[in-house]
Amino acid sequence: MTGHLETPPEGVDYSRKWYVLIAIAMAIFLGTVDGSIVNVALPTLVDEFDTTFGVAQWVVLAYLLTQTTLTLMFGRLGDMIGKKPIFTAGFSVFTIGSVLAGLSPTIELLIAARVVQALGASMIFALGFAITTEAFPPSERGKALGINGTTVSIGIMAGPIIGGMILETTDWRWIFFVNLPIGIIGTITALKFVPNTRPKGKQRFDFLGAGAFFVSLLTLLLALTMGQSMGFTEPLILGMFAVSIAALAAFIAVEQRVSQPMLNLALFKNRDLTVNLITGFIGFFALSGMILLLPFYLTDVIGLSPRGIGFVLGAIPITMGVVAPMSGTLSDRIGSRPVTVAGLALMTIAYGIAGFWLEGATTSLIVVIVGLIIGLGFGIFQSPNNSAILGSVPHSQLGVTSGMLTINRTTASVTGIAVLGALWAARTAVYAGGGEVADAPAIAQAAALADTMVVATVLVGVALLLALWAWKSKRHEDA
Repeated sequence: MTGHLETPPEGVDYSRKWYVLIAIAMAIFLGTVDGSIVNVALPTLVDEFDTTFGVAQWVVLAYLLTQTTLTLMFGRLGDMIGKKPIFTAGFSVFTIGSVLAGLSPTIELLIAARVVQALGASMIFALGFAITTEAFPPSERGKALGINGTTVSIGIMAGPIIGGMILETTDWRWIFFVNLPIGIIGTITALKFVPNTRPKGKQRFDFLGAGAFFVSLLTLLLALTMGQSMGFTEPLILGMFAVSIAALAAFIAVEQRVSQPMLNLALFKNRDLTVNLITGFIGFFALSGMILLLPFYLTDVIGLSPRGIGFVLGAIPITMGVVAPMSGTLSDRIGSRPVTVAGLALMTIAYGIAGFWLEGATTSLIVVIVGLIIGLGFGIFQSPNNSAILGSVPHSQLGVTSGMLTINRTTASVTGIAVLGALWAARTAVYAGGGEVADAPAIAQAAALADTMVVATVLVGVALLLALWAWKSKRHEDA
């Protein structure tokens, strides 16, 4: 529990902390819902604009790529000029982007409006966790971040449900117009209650480092996304991977030389920060891959309807949302490390069950059990993990660290979908003796999913071992 004192930072009033949390929750809810609600509408958009699925898919991809690549920059700007102006501007930009999306007469303008939305979302997500950390005393930080985690879970769960209801009852444009009242109320709440903390001293923005980081992350995400359909051995995909690595090397070189880097690499000397970022990445990597693959299993192997699939998969975010505030409160009392270790242990057990039981399952009960245990484990793990990360850095670095949390989550999700999806497809082809994955018999798909979950078990097990090592090292230092 280092990095903060119980006395509030200058410009912060702890008595207004719940109003601040309401503003942050509305922003996170909007950003999370809009990340998933459009997926439901893609077939409708293909028909509405008389376009192809490949073009319509950029309505989703443009949002994801813009948000992920710009988040760290806005986190750094928040540390430089203050978090409140950027966060409230993000609320306004997101709301304006929602209106533009709803009014879009062509698919190209809709994609452009989604970029505007994502610009606002990157401002929100870059600083939301940092503002929450400032608004609450350290003794309540885990609880507050747990409530943020619940908001994320509700947004993930509500997106497809709200989208489906809107598409069944009215025009697709209301998928975006529905954001307007929450955006207006949230902007007003943020303007009134979010603390206006001002960093001391004049600072300079690291444009060269920001550019190198942007190129590295953008080419990585494009390669991972496009590689799923084109193949990861295509020259274009390999070239983008090469550019990403070269840009990352340039970014590290720049950050080591400039006096005021966008990301202070010395932060990674902190064991808690580094270990928790790695374990968080692995957790989202495995979770995203599983959420991608389970619908195929539930459809082709178990034979569930789309509504049944929604109910089964809902076990994960529901459990996460219920558990996250409780685990955050518990970590405030006993420390984050034992709670994160318990969460990772449950996740390892869940993926192990999936790896050894899914192949022979004949009902959705085993999937529900796995989902409940994963949701329980991830809900226990995430809030204390985020709290430990934000509590391990100086106050002057909260913005950029909050941005790292978001980038860690989105990059892990894209990577998990690409890597575990490719692994499942490859194993399915092996069990089916070749041919299209979609045409493979159910038994081949089930066996391939079991293999994929075994790999996920190993990865989450590595995260568990890392967390145990960090816990043991901490106890040895404190002895």
